[in-house]
Amino acid sequence: MSSGCGSEESLRENIEAALSLECADAEVVFRRIRDEEAYALGLKGSPSVLINGKDIDPQELTGFS
Repeated sequence: MSSGCGSEESLRENIEAALSLECADAEVVFRRIRDEEAYALGLKGSPSVLINGKDIDPQELTGFS
């Protein structure tokens, strides 16, 4: 997540609700990164959600939003 991500709170709530609904046990890690690191990692937006290192909503965008 970038430091200006306005979706952080709802993302955390949605992940918690989904894991609870599915009775899933998962390690969830939230990271704040600078835009430069996001570019280097190939992330296209904030927040980006990765499962096993793969973006769950890959975007064919240029740059970072």
